[in-house]
Amino acid sequence: MDPRTRYQSPPSRRRRRRGRGGRSPLSALSPRVWLPTVIAVALVGAAWSWVASGNPYILPELGEVGRTLVSDPTLFVENAWSTLQIALLGVAWGAGTAFVLALLMSEIPVLRRAVMPLAVVLNVTPVVALAPALVVAFGFGMTPKVVVTAIVTFFPVLINVTTGLRSVSGPVLHVFRTLHASRMEVLLKLRLPTSLPYALAALRVVLPLSIVGAVVAEFVAAGSSSGLGTMIRNAAANAQLPHVYAAVACLATMGVLMLALTTLLERRLLFWHESQQRNPS
Repeated sequence: MDPRTRYQSPPSRRRRRRGRGGRSPLSALSPRVWLPTVIAVALVGAAWSWVASGNPYILPELGEVGRTLVSDPTLFVENAWSTLQIALLGVAWGAGTAFVLALLMSEIPVLRRAVMPLAVVLNVTPVVALAPALVVAFGFGMTPKVVVTAIVTFFPVLINVTTGLRSVSGPVLHVFRTLHASRMEVLLKLRLPTSLPYALAALRVVLPLSIVGAVVAEFVAAGSSSGLGTMIRNAAANAQLPHVYAAVACLATMGVLMLALTTLLERRLLFWHESQQRNPS
């Protein structure tokens, strides 16, 4: 054996070190990954400080927003948890219902032709207009807010999962039919794996969107006593701009964390997909 090749790593071991997605674990530490974000954040912070210095009634100083967060962190954590509960329950109901309905529509074309127009009508209906009726129907608790959030997150999941279930490769489907696979086998072994990238792409959209839906529900649903949306509404009514933007910062942090968790889940589940094989640019 050539001594120069004796201690070379096998290709499989090198691939494992690079991770399932084909990316090196150290790639995230490269300046080309984090430096553009740092520069963008610094520019936004500088522009914010410049505007706030001459217009204190439009934007508060960033230091003042930070002091507001630090002065009473328990208040923001409790209200953030209330908003997060609404968002997660809304996603569970909205995305879960959309996923099950998409499965049924992929197997029953008549159901797809009957339900899809109704889903489009629900999507284009302003959810703010439905909130008062939902309060009348479900009372002043959490239920109308969860329903509003579920409506916001329903349509993107329905469209993406339906598209994924119908985007199977024709030749592969022909092979399954040649092997006399049942409809359940085609669904479980072909259609669902094919739709997984579409479903996770929808999840990347609706998880941060659920935060927006929860805040909108807290804005418009009567009887809200907690939540960051309620805090923003009350602080704005009292011209407390630092509290408004501190709550907005909490919402932005929640959205970023949810997006990061979804991206991590996508990399774990789609390590085999071509979208995860490319190096980040």
